[in-house]
Amino acid sequence: MPAIRGDRLLDDLRTLARFGGLAPGVDRIALSADDLAARRWLVDRLAAAGLDAGMDRLGNVLGRDPRAARAILVGSHSDTVPRGGWLDGAMGVIYGLEIARAFREAGGGPVGIDVVSFQDEEGTYLPFLGSRAFCGTLKDGEIDAARAEDGRTLADALAPLAGEPAPFRLDPTRHVAFLEAHIEQGPRLEASGQKIGVVTGITGIRRFRITATGAANHAGTTPMGMRRDAGAALVRLAAWIGETFPALGGPETVWNIGAMTFRPGAANVVPGEAEMAVEMRDLDVAILDRMEAALAERVAGESRDGVAIAMVRTTLVAPTVMGREIVAALSAAAVAAGHPPVLLPSGAGHDAMEVGRVLPAGMLFVPSIGGISHHVAENTADADIVLGCQVLADAISRLMQNLA
Repeated sequence: MPAIRGDRLLDDLRTLARFGGLAPGVDRIALSADDLAARRWLVDRLAAAGLDAGMDRLGNVLGRDPRAARAILVGSHSDTVPRGGWLDGAMGVIYGLEIARAFREAGGGPVGIDVVSFQDEEGTYLPFLGSRAFCGTLKDGEIDAARAEDGRTLADALAPLAGEPAPFRLDPTRHVAFLEAHIEQGPRLEASGQKIGVVTGITGIRRFRITATGAANHAGTTPMGMRRDAGAALVRLAAWIGETFPALGGPETVWNIGAMTFRPGAANVVPGEAEMAVEMRDLDVAILDRMEAALAERVAGESRDGVAIAMVRTTLVAPTVMGREIVAALSAAAVAAGHPPVLLPSGAGHDAMEVGRVLPAGMLFVPSIGGISHHVAENTADADIVLGCQVLADAISRLMQNLA
């Protein structure tokens, strides 16, 4: 098993955090000047590690082991949310860099290590832009149609990269697996006292926009029994969700009512229109189907008292199950390190979700202090960062033996 140098790993992580650094936190938005500067720095570091490295015209960075015909791909993303943390995505990229160096210093393995930093995982312009392009799953016209919240188009943001090579693509004759390490972005590992999480799958996501249409009227002069109150109808529906979904879901199911709007939105006006956003996540498609069917039936039944309710599904993301052999290798490596893992689904989306649709994939989690992420306070103990990298390197060694 190659030896990880923790000091070198942490030094590179802290150097990467200076690009867009806020001290604490990082603001390194996809395709910003700081993002592109960070990616060029990464190209140099990968080249110094002996990899053939470059950046494509989407901003994906790829380092290929020139000595290998087949390779395990390791990485994540290096863009951040606005005023984000220093480890989300970045840790997985630097793990790849350090593991590539460690294997090279140990004389290599039966297959090589390629390292990737995907572009715009966070969705500033187009969620999972880099990993979807790499896997060939972008649809025609998506890049031309994409724009940020400030109105800037993705095409404009990509203009500085026009002279770079064509987008890198996954090579099925070369790439045999993808491994992504990540901070947990939640509280479970820290709460359990465990140091390593092994992801069993990345949950599917379904989102719905539910609208109610009644009639606005004076709240002081319209009797309660004569109102066509769109707001009250959605409040009743929200209460039903809270009472019913626990029995429909499984132990890992989560759901959320993330937004509710009444119009015209005045204390003295009965809402004539109301809208709410509902989301559900689970690894089991059958559970999601059951919850969606129950919600649709309830929505149809709530169209009464002069209020019409309609439901539209706005997001449908299929779950991705992690590769069984990769889960086993990660688990065995964690046990060997003296830290039996927590097996858990990821409720957040990751590049492994996209790559895992076309290539066996796996994910390792390390604890997030306070369960905090997507925030300047995001952090993980140095010892946990180093441990996670060593466990990932050991898991890769185990996978290599199976591939030899």
